[in-house]
Amino acid sequence: MQGRAVLLVNLGSPDSPEVSDVRRYLNEFLMDKYVITLPWLLRRLLVTFLLATRPKQSAEAYLSVWLPEGSPLKVMSEQVREKLQAQTELPIRMAMRYGSPSIEQQLLELSMLEQTEEILLLPMYPHYAMSTVKSCLAETQRVMKKQNIRKTLTIHPVFYNHQDYINALVESAKFWLKQKYDHLLFSYHGLPERHVREDDSTGHHCLTPDCCYKPSPAHATCYRHQLYQTTASFVRAAGISDDRHSIAFQSRLGKAKWLEPYTDKTIEQLARKGVKRLLVICPAFTVDCLETLEEIAIQGDALFKAAGGEQLIMIPCLNDHPVWISTLKQWVEMTTV
Repeated sequence: MQGRAVLLVNLGSPDSPEVSDVRRYLNEFLMDKYVITLPWLLRRLLVTFLLATRPKQSAEAYLSVWLPEGSPLKVMSEQVREKLQAQTELPIRMAMRYGSPSIEQQLLELSMLEQTEEILLLPMYPHYAMSTVKSCLAETQRVMKKQNIRKTLTIHPVFYNHQDYINALVESAKFWLKQKYDHLLFSYHGLPERHVREDDSTGHHCLTPDCCYKPSPAHATCYRHQLYQTTASFVRAAGISDDRHSIAFQSRLGKAKWLEPYTDKTIEQLARKGVKRLLVICPAFTVDCLETLEEIAIQGDALFKAAGGEQLIMIPCLNDHPVWISTLKQWVEMTTV
């Protein structure tokens, strides 16, 4: 641990809810080959088409949740960093994969600290996906090579089934779970099915019948398997019966087939089946962001009530919950990661 510096990385957001800033951010995000897995020219054509209308829609969504201090994701991510820094002597930085502060900027700052011998990269994503963890790692390695940063790079593994993460998640949700509710929906960020297949190390396991429950090397990089494991661990620890929870996938984009069922459709179906008080938790995110604060708490609530439901309550993400900060402190100070 001596000589270690820590780089936490989250997804990122635009500098402001202005359309021009949102367009710039979306262009960087969507042009990542790990986000849209098409050859560069096809990706450029598709992104150009999307940027004709998407920035205005997204800007309106960002504006509805924007804080006086800035983007909710960046503001709360910095709160996490500050509270973690207060509990450890290791230098801690928070970078955004897209937008600012960039991975390059923060890596350079850490590498110039006299005591830095090792950089621990901790992507703030519980589950592996090429559009999150793989992209984050690729960018870090690119920057270190470009800037000739000669430090040991250690990668913290995904933590979807780590007991400390599950404990923190359950602890952070306890207040809401103690309230009266009819159903708990686990809403995970969606992925195109193509991503799952491309990350299948066996080339033939993923998206076959019962694949997530059959032991396979593919599970090491299978987003869907890992989120099923998170859900199972959570409901077991929280004592939630099988008939009171379900899983869905949000935030799909484009016409390609994404993991199902979809969150918006599921919310409507639950309301029509008589669910009046719905809890929604989003374990794929460790910090609240546009996808939780606007897509779930605002759009999801409107869908639920329009379909006959009475109240949709979004359980906040881990954010800077004390148990989560203590967990991060333990992880970053471990002798062996």
